Amino acid sequence: MTATESLPKRYLSPSIILIIVIIMSGLSQGLLLPVLSIFMEERGISSSVNGLHAASLYIGSFAMALVAERLLGLAGFKKLLFGGLVMVFVALPLFPFVSDLRIWLLLRLLVGAGDSAIHFASQLWLLLISPPGQRGRNISIYGMSYGLGFSLGPLGIRLLPYGEWVPFVLLSFLTALIAILVYHQMPNTYPETTGTVKERGQTKKYVLIYRLAWFALLPSLMYGYMEASMNSNFPIYGLRTGLSSGQISTLLPFFGIGGLILQLPLGYLSDRFGRKGVLMAAGVGGGILFLLVPLCGNNYLSLALLFMGAGGLVGSFFSLGLAYAADILPRNLLPAANVIASFHFSLGSIIGPNLGGSVMELGFAGLLFVILGSTYLLFTVSGIFFRPKLTKN
Repeated sequence: MTATESLPKRYLSPSIILIIVIIMSGLSQGLLLPVLSIFMEERGISSSVNGLHAASLYIGSFAMALVAERLLGLAGFKKLLFGGLVMVFVALPLFPFVSDLRIWLLLRLLVGAGDSAIHFASQLWLLLISPPGQRGRNISIYGMSYGLGFSLGPLGIRLLPYGEWVPFVLLSFLTALIAILVYHQMPNTYPETTGTVKERGQTKKYVLIYRLAWFALLPSLMYGYMEASMNSNFPIYGLRTGLSSGQISTLLPFFGIGGLILQLPLGYLSDRFGRKGVLMAAGVGGGILFLLVPLCGNNYLSLALLFMGAGGLVGSFFSLGLAYAADILPRNLLPAANVIASFHFSLGSIIGPNLGGSVMELGFAGLLFVILGSTYLLFTVSGIFFRPKLTKN
């Protein structure tokens, strides 16, 4: 990674600014998803249309992922990050002032693309500036920061009585402040490139990345699958097993609580003992806990403990997978690896709710967790056959 401009007088380190950026990204997504669902529900829009409309966020993310690597090479880290923040800043305050669902669709696409640019640039930037011995810790702090922002975002619902526009405008204002901070305090750097990669062509480059780091890229797919399955399918599972809607709404946060508790310890352990072993241990532990869920029926306390344990173990999968890929791959291949991770996450987010909904229609709702747990156990088994060639990054 090479710098192209002199640094301004720095008041905060780049790592701290990136953490602030990702907290804001979590806040925007954590606020937007539930508030817009409430707005659409109050307007009498069906839940199926509501869900399909929300999926446009992932379409925007897909679109940005297609061009993110090229944009990064042309504009650099700071400009791509700044551009993503500007897109979110522009879209957020418009939601409460328009009622046309077609415009909402475009705004969701814009927010999805902006968030994707923010995540792509900040994740990769943090990986590149982190020493290998601290990479697991730093990326875990990154994951915790996003989880913190995502958890705090729904609190913006409490501001709605003061006006539907209040939480959106406030969040847009905070996004603008952070964009200014990025513009004035961050250096503009570019990812390393080599002639060898250019000669290989895009297809061969991605084939090479899969050959070198397929195991490290699986966690992003599994994390997207797990997160979307739990958010979309567990409410249905809970109602079918006799849980009340109030119990369901309070059980889901236990996943996030577990992630916040174990994210940093797992990052430290991966720095000390190796990321592959930590991922495999977390996979087998999380898989077993998911398999135990159907045995608990509708026992609230048992489910809460299982969710907190499983969420703590597999909640670090995305960040630890990225850190492991950074250990394995040459630095010049990391931008493309981050693109693959983004695709995997979005793909898992789409597969999860559809597969979970289909298997529950077979009559045994517990199949949702049987498949989820088995997937993590299979991931652990696949690690036995993975032999990485570590690079010096």
